[in-house]
Order: sequence, then structure tokens, then C-alpha cells
Amino acid sequence: MGRLRNLAQTFHEFATTHVEEPDVPAAPDGADGYAKSTKIALLLPKEEVNKPLRQFEDYLNEMPGILAVFGLEKSPDYTSFSVWDGEFPMKELRRLLRRSAEQAGLSGTASIDASGFQRDQASSHYRNRVGYSFNAMKTTLLVDTESLAIMDAHFTTKKAYDGHIGLQVFRRNAEDLQALLADKMYSWSNLREACREASTRPVIKHCEQNALKKAHNARIDDEVYNQRSMSETVFAMLKDDGDEIRSRSWHGQFRELTRKCIVHNLAQAAS
Repeated sequence: MGRLRNLAQTFHEFATTHVEEPDVPAAPDGADGYAKSTKIALLLPKEEVNKPLRQFEDYLNEMPGILAVFGLEKSPDYTSFSVWDGEFPMKELRRLLRRSAEQAGLSGTASIDASGFQRDQASSHYRNRVGYSFNAMKTTLLVDTESLAIMDAHFTTKKAYDGHIGLQVFRRNAEDLQALLADKMYSWSNLREACREASTRPVIKHCEQNALKKAHNARIDDEVYNQRSMSETVFAMLKDDGDEIRSRSWHGQFRELTRKCIVHNLAQAAS
């Protein structure tokens, strides 16, 4: 209870600092209206508690101390959380993800890696109707190796070459990176060239197709390269309560995972 209340305070302060109109009351229009900062501040603990919406509403009503942090006397209806989910586009959530990473701290050295989150919460009828091609959401994270903050995230439900994803993620964050760590799945000359052009050191293993590639790998500083495992540590933290995604639509799943990353960053900043 104490930890969750502290996190709720962190979420509230973060939302009122980085969301527009922070001085608007929590429920400016009465019981049916909520400020934008209150909406995002309440969506974040939803990802931390990780319960179905009906249960989350009951959970909040049993925790008046947490509701008091947000300036509320009772929890919004569970349907409100579902509506609010669509009110924050990925552009806004990416901005908040970046701010949360800065709050946790950035060292200039980051690792990139990918893992999967299960999408099979929805019924098989729904999956067939919307054309699910994969049961796992491929999630690529750019993680600061010192603070374990998630600087950026990329999601896809299709087959995609890691090198292409890595280049896209790197370009969005190039100005803040002095070194980029990655395994051989990101071994692509275009990514290495982009790193060098941005004065970023690419610490990326080569696919050992010949003796020259093996020699390049042998010259990599193991102490630096081994920090790449911090990405795996962050994935383990995100999946601590399971790797299932509750949202049914692919765009809802993108937003859900981005909010999980924001919660992780704020928890790191508060620790």
C-alpha cells in the first residue's frame, strides 16, 4: 500500500508537470468530467495494478488514500478508463515516455533489444475477425544502461528485420547517444554508418561469416558490450506480473505497452 501510494504521488506529479492545463481541478465538470492530467495519472496505476477494469475500479474505491492523491473521493467508472485509453495518441505517449526517461536519468550509453508480449487475451473469433497474424507483439526497447530508463520503444505485429527497427529507433534518439550496444541481430552496415555520422560509437556484434568479422568481434570491449544485458533486465521487470497484453486492438496494445514503459521509468526515478 505504501509503495503504491508513493507511486501514485509520482504519477500525479509527473502528469501535472508534463500534461497541458495542469492547474485544472481533477473533476472540473463534476462527477462525469476529469482533467486531462487526472486521466493520464489514473491510467498509469492501472498498468501497475494490472487488473481487469471492473476490478481496478473496485480496487481504487477500497483505497481512499490513493484516490486522495488524485483529489478524488471515488473511482471513475470502469468504462471511463476504456474511453480514456483512446484519448491519448501514441505521439503524446511517446512524448511522455521521453520525459519519464529524462526524469530517471540518461547516461548517453544505451542498449537495444527485442522481446515479445502475448496478444492472445482476446477471443479466437476476434483475432480471426481483425486478422491477427502473430500472437506476440514484437517489442523493441532502447534502454539506458545506467538508470535502466526506457528511452524509446517500437512495436510491431509483423515480421521485421531488427536492423531496420534499430535504425529507426536510433535516428529518433541519436543526439542523446554516445554509444549504442546491440547483439548481432542488429548487425547492419547502414545502422553502423548512421551511428558514426552522429558521433555515436556502435558497439554491435558482427555476424561471424568470415575471419575479418571474427576479428572485429574480438576487439569489442567485453566490459562495455556486456552492459547490453540491461535490456534483458528491463524486459524481465516489465514481465514481472506476466507478459500478456489486455487491450484487444493493436493500437490499444501499443498504447498499453507504452504506458507500462512510462510506469517503469517513473518507478526507477522514484527508487
